[in-house]
Amino acid sequence: MTAHGERPRLAVVGAGPAGLAAALAAARQGLAVTLVDAAPQAGGQFHRQPAEGLGARRARALHHRWRTWERLRDGLARHVAAGRVTHLTDHHVWCVEREKGAGRDSDGTLVVHALRGPAQEEPATVRADGLVIATGGYETVLPFPGWTLPGVVTAGGAQAMLKGGLVLPGRTAVVAGTGPLLMPVAAGLAAAGARVAALVEAAGVRDVARSAPALAAHPGKLAEGARYAAELLRHRVPVRSRHAVVAAHGTDRLDAVTVAALDPDGRVRTGTEHRVPCDTLAVGHGMLPHTDLAETLGCAVDGRRVRVDDEQRTDVPGVWAAGETTGIGGADLALAEGRIAGLSAAARLNFRTPERSSWRSAAAARSRLRRFASAVDAVYRPPAHWTDQVTDDTVVCRCEEVPAADVRAAVGGLGAGDLRTVKLLTRAGMGWCQGRMCGPAVAGLLGRELPVSRRPFARPVPLGVLAGATEGRAGPTEDRTEDPTEDPTEDPQPARPEEENA
Repeated sequence: MTAHGERPRLAVVGAGPAGLAAALAAARQGLAVTLVDAAPQAGGQFHRQPAEGLGARRARALHHRWRTWERLRDGLARHVAAGRVTHLTDHHVWCVEREKGAGRDSDGTLVVHALRGPAQEEPATVRADGLVIATGGYETVLPFPGWTLPGVVTAGGAQAMLKGGLVLPGRTAVVAGTGPLLMPVAAGLAAAGARVAALVEAAGVRDVARSAPALAAHPGKLAEGARYAAELLRHRVPVRSRHAVVAAHGTDRLDAVTVAALDPDGRVRTGTEHRVPCDTLAVGHGMLPHTDLAETLGCAVDGRRVRVDDEQRTDVPGVWAAGETTGIGGADLALAEGRIAGLSAAARLNFRTPERSSWRSAAAARSRLRRFASAVDAVYRPPAHWTDQVTDDTVVCRCEEVPAADVRAAVGGLGAGDLRTVKLLTRAGMGWCQGRMCGPAVAGLLGRELPVSRRPFARPVPLGVLAGATEGRAGPTEDRTEDPTEDPTEDPQPARPEEENA
């Protein structure tokens, strides 16, 4: 722990909604916070901002919940100026460990290892008494013939290009897959000047109807969806529900996709296939939590989410988790969880019992939003028989260029019964992404659930960092110990419906 008279130190990894809410809540309670993020600016994917050099004059036009972002941004700036928060940008965290001599059940100092700078080769460390993991989630993209063609991007990638780079991925786009992200992506592309030839959603009206009571309990969310629907109608975007893109076509780059209707079981209806000309396909099949960093610490993972208690604490002492890493639920849920994590960390590191009244509103919001997230998850699921459309020559693992035929041969001919065996036999998952992208596809072809990957590192690390890093080369230790002062800003709250800017 910290020396006598010093403030407890909290490291927060990730500067999206959850990380920002946690950092601000903890700083207001007197902790010395170091906010570590891989991006050049705070905000995460949801509040991604254009690069400063682009000189964007109307950045808010690309966002909704702009007032929420302003509160987060301004609160962070005040805490940084007052010395209560240190914000480290362009820092890619690859491992967190206990300082030598402290066991897993000890409250000893945590050491956050990161790679900083554009080349991500310069090591840096942050020492802290507690840690909040707010690493967000990543998109699931399931393979289909032609999905590796230039012009095929993820739905989130298309949104990032628009928000962060102020560029369109193409002039004529199809947005496809499943999930609530598709509507804002299609509406954003259309508003920015692209012709959106179709929004292709695998979920259907019946799927929504089954979860209607739970969805109706959140009128603000429904209003948000209605605004996106109105935008799509205004831009004359055709919406194809209970449909899927089954193939992408082109020689040097994408020039068309084949769209087909799905039956209630998720199979393609024969005879419904038709081509849609386009130069861009933005495709996504939902999201998965980023659990890699939590796994390096040995945190328990339920399914694909980090297990936390009512205070957002993991089962590892001194470690909290919030946001999409504990389950995909959206920005408002991430804000509520982040605030709770920050308040809990401040109380626990100051050896106090958390005051439940301090986070009553956040806890109530968390409960409501988790129910909504469960309802949304029940609606938006990839088609049950998506593997039927994966031809043998379809590349499944892009890093190692492994086709579906090799995976099927490993399973059917060589008796592989798990992802690790398939990896050893085919090299699927041995590339740069270490199976993060192809894992869901390989699991689908195998007929298994995607397992938890207990990796020692959360991201690729240069051998020189592992082999030659010493205390002298480990980079600066961020250890802020200034005296706390009162902060007039308030913790960010989830935006009210009237504050949303579609």
